[in-house]
Amino acid sequence: MALRGIQVLELAGLAPGPLCGMILADFGASVIVVDKVGPKLNMNFLSEGKSSMNVDLKNSKGQEFFRRMVKQSDVLIEPFRAGVMEKLNLSPETLLKDNPKLIFARLTGYGQSGPYSSKAGHDINYVSLSGLFSLFGWRNKQPTPPANFAADFAGGGLSCALGIVMALFEREKSGQGQVVDASMVEGAAYTGSWFFHSKEASFLWSQPRGQNPLDGGAFFYDTYETKDGKWMAVGAVEPQFYSAALHKLGIAEESLPQYTGFQKGHEVFAEKFRTKTQNEWCEIFNGDNECVTPVLSLEEVADHPHNKSRNSFSRLNNLVIPNPAPKLSRTPGASSALSQNSKKIRTEDFIKSLGISEEEISRLISDGVIEFKFRASKM
Repeated sequence: MALRGIQVLELAGLAPGPLCGMILADFGASVIVVDKVGPKLNMNFLSEGKSSMNVDLKNSKGQEFFRRMVKQSDVLIEPFRAGVMEKLNLSPETLLKDNPKLIFARLTGYGQSGPYSSKAGHDINYVSLSGLFSLFGWRNKQPTPPANFAADFAGGGLSCALGIVMALFEREKSGQGQVVDASMVEGAAYTGSWFFHSKEASFLWSQPRGQNPLDGGAFFYDTYETKDGKWMAVGAVEPQFYSAALHKLGIAEESLPQYTGFQKGHEVFAEKFRTKTQNEWCEIFNGDNECVTPVLSLEEVADHPHNKSRNSFSRLNNLVIPNPAPKLSRTPGASSALSQNSKKIRTEDFIKSLGISEEEISRLISDGVIEFKFRASKM
């Protein structure tokens, strides 16, 4: 796989960091999650397939042990607020001195500098500061949170993974590591660059939120409930696709011009889609020139014929999970969550590479510096 041989340390955190680590693991990197010692609330739903151990980073011995781990690693993913690693004596200056080839990825909401750098927040706060939040919502309503997708995942985990891969690529030429300052505010905004660049296109954004062609304001770019209480998504923006959609709906085009009477269009489409079930509409809209598709649940996606044909999803116990994307022709990814390799053995092998004796490991465990179960006489 593309990242085979890359060793990653992922300091435990919430959603963005685990997604970043999962992406790297799915494309071949070996990822060890380093969590705090003692009781903890496990909210890491993206940890399958990763190795793990607990280290007390507030303890000087724990800091020393962690620095030894960093020396044998290519990448560190750090999700803490600005200044935390410095207080732990684990600053980029310290760790890059220990390992000049280290890619130190700092994934935060607001970035490492600026008045908000140490401010608490969540996706809703980061996406609000990015400008994108002002676009999300219904007509004459307040901005609506798009779950925690835009900042946490698109602007956070995915953006940070891209920064890491670029830094690894540059390291091949310079031989030097560097710091990746991944701000979710900036990552979300950058992902939404098209919205900024198209702001002066009056035909796209001249109306208030929820009344424009691409934000649910246009009847030909919206969702409609079906007879069985499910939904269909319509994206018939271009004239030829609009004509094709009207034909399949049995609507005369002259009776419903595309760019006049959005409210009337919504009413006509809503009435039409309520006459058939989702499956019936899928049979009708089975051609290549109609931009109409079913709105699938997370449980339904794996059984859709298109997704099945591309092996887009897998099953993990009772869950449906996405397979790695994009698909690489020679070095494709493979879901680390489905890996059969022993996470425990991978962690042991890594610790063994640190040159630490079994006796020292036992002492660190008994002192509460690290938490890790290892096989006696195998270290």
